[in-house]
Amino acid sequence: MNYLGLALACVLPTVALADPDPSDWTSVLDEARGQTVYWNAWGGSTATNDFIAWVGDRVAEDYGVTLEHVKLSDTADAVTRVLTEKQAGQDDDGAIDMIWINGSNFAAMKDAGLLFGPFAESLPNWAYVDTDGKTVQTDFTVPVEGYESPWAMAQVVFMYDTADMAPLGDMNALLDWAVTHPGRFTYPQPPDFLGTTFLKQALVDLTDDTSVLSQPATDETYAEVTEPLWLWLDELTPNLWRQGQAYPQTGPAQLQLIADGEVDLAISFSPGEASTAIANGQLPDTVRTFVLDKGTIGNASFVAIPYNSGSKAGAMVVADFLMSPEAQARAQDPNVLGYGTVLDMAKLSDDERTVFDGLDLGVATLTPAELGTVQAEPHPSWMTRIADDWQLRFGNQ
Repeated sequence: MNYLGLALACVLPTVALADPDPSDWTSVLDEARGQTVYWNAWGGSTATNDFIAWVGDRVAEDYGVTLEHVKLSDTADAVTRVLTEKQAGQDDDGAIDMIWINGSNFAAMKDAGLLFGPFAESLPNWAYVDTDGKTVQTDFTVPVEGYESPWAMAQVVFMYDTADMAPLGDMNALLDWAVTHPGRFTYPQPPDFLGTTFLKQALVDLTDDTSVLSQPATDETYAEVTEPLWLWLDELTPNLWRQGQAYPQTGPAQLQLIADGEVDLAISFSPGEASTAIANGQLPDTVRTFVLDKGTIGNASFVAIPYNSGSKAGAMVVADFLMSPEAQARAQDPNVLGYGTVLDMAKLSDDERTVFDGLDLGVATLTPAELGTVQAEPHPSWMTRIADDWQLRFGNQ
């Protein structure tokens, strides 16, 4: 277990506060007015930062809530901040009011009682959420139970330049291509979330029976199941960009390598990212996307509220607005973000559906049918161990 996980395990669970009551929405709106919400969220994308700024403008206009984007490079930094406040006895008016979170960070905070809730399924716009077709009630196999609210859907795709290569069917085909075209592929350096996502996608694709990945990793299952991954990475690494001696630090840095003609292939967790980047002039219009034959990992992006937030009402207002048809349609627009929606179109009004139907998702965005099978995220324990082992094996070369 890493240091953060060990420290969180030592914290006694805290009973979630019931006030403000998310089911009394009128009172929530009254209390939220005038509050400032410090949203700790990844700050590595200009498009995402601009979207969050727009959300801030809208919630200020409609609800009198001030939204401050605290830009993170690693979500674990926010988790550590809440943990530190808990250990110091700062149980009210903490520094963080909302976190863009999922996976192991959510599981750790939920287990340690560091989250406010349950609140998500009491928000008004939850009524529009697709709870049948989308994974919005589990997070990396962990039941959400209302302690985080979904706001975007993601699925792994690979962006490639059609001027230089064709789609690849699986990770072994990717390895063969990389060996034949050395230096033309890379991935962000773990613990960047996109870098760890690449490792997870490789593990899922190389594992014959993925049901074991839905359970917590044990020493025995971890060693057996990950052995093919390490053998595969041993072959892949010397054929990466700069012989695997250096890696781009973020997803946007990957895009720049394609734009500069240094690589031909990159991973993304947003099916619309390539179309957005083409529309913004960040990528050439010859770039397209593909998924693997067995399908690719998909999940939801969530927001959660720390137990000691002093602006819980304001944070719930922001979380609710993020699920609104207005915000969801804007996020799905490839000229803005190109994110998948968490909403069920059948639950919307005719006018609301018309907005979504009118979106041009872009030349590089696959249709839902083309995206194929959505593979489940492994249990968080797999990724924590794999990220640590990757650092030991490859991170210090």
